[in-house]
Amino acid sequence: MTTLYGLNNCDTCKKARKWLDRFGVAHSFVDYRDNRQTPETLVAWKDRLGGWEAMINKSSTTWRTLPPNRKEPASDAEWKLLLKEYPQLIRRPVVITDDGHISQGFSDNGFKQRFGIGQ
Repeated sequence: MTTLYGLNNCDTCKKARKWLDRFGVAHSFVDYRDNRQTPETLVAWKDRLGGWEAMINKSSTTWRTLPPNRKEPASDAEWKLLLKEYPQLIRRPVVITDDGHISQGFSDNGFKQRFGIGQ
């Protein structure tokens, strides 16, 4: 089963969930504000997604309102603390399939390719 991690009130997460429903892709959804991910999980995501910087939505209001010193974490520990405090900074949705493949974000074409729809 596919698992989407994101925020219940996120429009992109809602679109992704509707897409999966429409194409009959079995999935579950985890709101990572209500169900905070462990530091180990965050590190695993970071390693698979291309680093901390790649995981962060820097166009978000949350990022823009952070104090400058919080925008430059210098270690894994500082990144984990930042994301524990502000899980909404993680680009969403994080999509993990049973085969362990992980990606972020949603687009119709990207999901069609990822789930082999219409090919």
